[in-house]
Amino acid sequence: MGILHYVENKMHESKEYFMQPLQILSTFFSHLGSKNRNTSREVEPGPPHEALFFVLAYLDVLDLLVMSEVCMPLRDAVSKDVLPWRNIIIERPLNSRLSDEILVQITSKAHGRLRTLALINCFKITDDGLQTVIEKNHLISKLHVPGCSGLTPEGIIRTVKTLSQHHNSLESLQINGIHDLKKEHLETISSHLQINPPQQKPRPILYHHHSSSLTSRNEESSRMIDVDICPKCNEVRTVFDCPRATSKSGREESFTHCRGCYFCISRCEECGQCVDDEELEETLCFGILCTDCWLLLPKCCFCNQAYCKQHENQQRSLPDSTGFLCDLCNEKLEIYGD
Repeated sequence: MGILHYVENKMHESKEYFMQPLQILSTFFSHLGSKNRNTSREVEPGPPHEALFFVLAYLDVLDLLVMSEVCMPLRDAVSKDVLPWRNIIIERPLNSRLSDEILVQITSKAHGRLRTLALINCFKITDDGLQTVIEKNHLISKLHVPGCSGLTPEGIIRTVKTLSQHHNSLESLQINGIHDLKKEHLETISSHLQINPPQQKPRPILYHHHSSSLTSRNEESSRMIDVDICPKCNEVRTVFDCPRATSKSGREESFTHCRGCYFCISRCEECGQCVDDEELEETLCFGILCTDCWLLLPKCCFCNQAYCKQHENQQRSLPDSTGFLCDLCNEKLEIYGD
């Protein structure tokens, strides 16, 4: 099922969900512009208020597609205005439905002025599809394709080479999760990007910050590429630093032995520091915590296990209690009773 069909189905299934906020906004703006605010006459339906058109530039792709299904004026505005399409970010739930054909169709709305293309876990995108978009958008400064398993290292090299040939200044490249990415590929990509040694030491990449952000990971660390060669396994992956490298007094200490990829060093979901087997605690969501962070989190009233903060929405509150039940204990209570 394509993205456009997906949006149309969502519109029909939950029309009131999408239309109610727009009706409220239209009514609100109509009352603001009305000279007689005390009138009890119902507001007749009319064209969208002008303020709604200014919002388009701040909406994500899914919201833009939804807005284009509301009425003809909004559809024309979404279709003809380039500004909302200069920064395209595709993530859940659209990522599983994005194909090469749909990607080309969506990016064409930028008319060659695309600046940011972020495809998060879009596994249906191929090298040819991405290359088609790159050849028509030479102004891209941020290219994020983490977890796009349909791409290959050779396809990424061809993409970066195409941008460099057009004197493009690519500021941010995220390619973690591309299969079979080797040291030689990384060196070739770096040569096309003409990466110079940084004048200042780049900020460390911390695991707990990295896992909570999708589209601005290596921007915060001032690194152009989000992957490096792991000093432990010598594989090309995202390499994390230990937050304990900076002491409480502000002095940097040597924690190079704690630097490595996710597969080589276990890290706490909450604080990001490396976790030894002796202090490792598992969560109900199968995450890893250090003992200090585990003690601070609320626990299930029955099994005394915790969720990490990222999955705390899975807690089931208990009536007349400040505690919660985990999903497993709740299922047991439903089966066996109190």
